[in-house]
Amino acid sequence: MQFVAYERTKQGTGASRRLRNTGRAPGIVFGGDTAPTTIELDHNALWHALKKETFHASILEMELAGKVQKVLLRDVQYHPFKPLVLHIDFQRVDDKTRLRKKVPLHFVNAENSPAVKNDKCVINHVATEVEIECLAIQLPEHITVDLGEVVKGQSVHANDVKLPAGVKLVTHGKPNPTLATVVEPVEEVIAAPVATAADDKKKKKK
Repeated sequence: MQFVAYERTKQGTGASRRLRNTGRAPGIVFGGDTAPTTIELDHNALWHALKKETFHASILEMELAGKVQKVLLRDVQYHPFKPLVLHIDFQRVDDKTRLRKKVPLHFVNAENSPAVKNDKCVINHVATEVEIECLAIQLPEHITVDLGEVVKGQSVHANDVKLPAGVKLVTHGKPNPTLATVVEPVEEVIAAPVATAADDKKKKKK
């Protein structure tokens, strides 16, 4: 995915505020052998790009000063209540850059699993993303979790997921975190009607 950025000369809180008033978003790109560069982007184009999953979890091509460089989105600061990007950070990457990054989980085939198809269970997604470590060129846009063989009473853990080549899971001390659980259907119990005093009077009249 490619986007265009422009070099930003004026810095500071006041300059950033004036920049946002003109429909631009301030940012910075860092990393590699080049010094950090302050940049600005078209806010509307950036806002729409941020709604796409690939913009958050894939290597991007940033055109800056006529040159295209590979970058990775690292941080976004949003206004507390306005649809406004306050600042955005990108990291330069190359084929040798090793990184850690959170990527989304895509759960597939749940409807074909014995748990759902035969036992009418519901799959509960405990996690929506995982953190991985890999080379930048190996970064996947998402991790697929195949639920096609899940049965009633089972939980799906990180070790059950097949990771792409060169990708390691970062668990932060949790050896095998849970990603999804199988929730069994709740049987409805219909209680017998409770007799009232009015019902007793009707019976006596009969």
